[in-house]
Amino acid sequence: KAAESVGLIKFDFLGLKTLDQLRDAVKMIHRNTGELIDLALLPLDDEATFKLLQRGDGLGVFQVESSGMRELLTRLLPSNIDDLIALLALYRPGPLSSGMVDNFIDCKHGRKAIEYPHPSLETILKPTYGSIVYQEQVMQIAQVYSGYSLGGADLLRRAMGKKKKEEMDKQRSLFVEGAVGKGHTEDAANELFDLLAYFAGYGFNKSHSAAYGMVSYHTAYLKAHHRAEYMAALMTIESSNTDKVLAYIGDCKRAGLDVLPPDINTSVHGFDVPADKRDQIRFGLAAVKGVGSGAIEAIIEAREDAGGRFKTFEGCLEKLDHKRINKKVLESLVKCGAFDWTDKPRQQLLKGLPGAVSSAQRTQADRASGQTSLFGGKAAVPQPRLRLPDVGEWPLSTKLSKEREALGFFITGHPVEAYASLVERAATCSIDELVHVRADTNVRVAGMVSAMRQIKTRRGDAMAFVTLED
Repeated sequence: KAAESVGLIKFDFLGLKTLDQLRDAVKMIHRNTGELIDLALLPLDDEATFKLLQRGDGLGVFQVESSGMRELLTRLLPSNIDDLIALLALYRPGPLSSGMVDNFIDCKHGRKAIEYPHPSLETILKPTYGSIVYQEQVMQIAQVYSGYSLGGADLLRRAMGKKKKEEMDKQRSLFVEGAVGKGHTEDAANELFDLLAYFAGYGFNKSHSAAYGMVSYHTAYLKAHHRAEYMAALMTIESSNTDKVLAYIGDCKRAGLDVLPPDINTSVHGFDVPADKRDQIRFGLAAVKGVGSGAIEAIIEAREDAGGRFKTFEGCLEKLDHKRINKKVLESLVKCGAFDWTDKPRQQLLKGLPGAVSSAQRTQADRASGQTSLFGGKAAVPQPRLRLPDVGEWPLSTKLSKEREALGFFITGHPVEAYASLVERAATCSIDELVHVRADTNVRVAGMVSAMRQIKTRRGDAMAFVTLED
């Protein structure tokens, strides 16, 4: 306010990780298909994009991924960019509780006749089906109906937002005077002023909503047309948020995309989509707990040195730089399944890891010292063949819990799968379907308790937070 009083303008610059995610998805799509997408030139009437939004497939779509927003998408059924922009402006407590949203939806679908306060305002209010949704509409109405300048209309908008009686009385007399000068009656002008004052309390800044609406549209377009690459870029950006990644994995599986565990032979830093298998998403190495960017760089360098692929567990360890990749990193990689390509049980690899690392380090040291024979040539250093302990594999529940330890969740299976038929018989609703169930409906869910945290409330009562998984 102090800056404004001396004629300066305050700007807010928002840094959105979604923009990084869009950039990464576009790069991956270009690498896999050769198609270079210019988001600024996308057609704004793409049928597949609006169909995705209309069915509430908004998980991972900017600004519309909450359960409330997804439900609103299925009611509103946006069919153009104006609808999407309005949706973002309307999804706030005021418009939702006042019935404004229901009125907007009914008018859009023809269940209610669209009414305009005056015929001259139709052009301004037509995109929002007769509702005053934006602050800019308040300003335009004042300009058209009462002859305000745009600067004067901005002062009116501010006065209505602050609701200061003295300022409002001053603006009312200016509004009525201007309206009468344009041939309207005093009563009609007062009525319209009251209407504007009511809606100004709910009015949203359209330029903000439009900018966000465009980002929402871009994310929905990429999800509709290049789902695998888009979801891979999204999960890379959100890789530190286990709950979100878990929800996105579920979304991928429902859409028929396979989400594969990390693989030391094919995984890169983030989630990735192979160019020849675009129905698969491979976990990135960065998603593995304790595996930092230095270790990932060392793995990729060693892989390139091995000709693009490690052939054996032993050969892999001999290529790795053990100064940058410690035993803890290797343990996490074994637990999450990154060495499953060796066809050796994870328990066997983990038990044999200390000996295997020592053997690999000895081989590296011998190569580095360049041992020579009596006759001047390099001597072949015979190394005993690596023998892993004959311990077999863990029981499935142990294997999956180790996987979860390394990744934060199960990926190759789930302990509840063994009881799937029992869960299906006992439950009337699956957990992921709860978002689509009305709040006042009785349901029964079944699954396993995966976490429980007990606390004492301020009053000293016992209370617990329980996580149930199906």
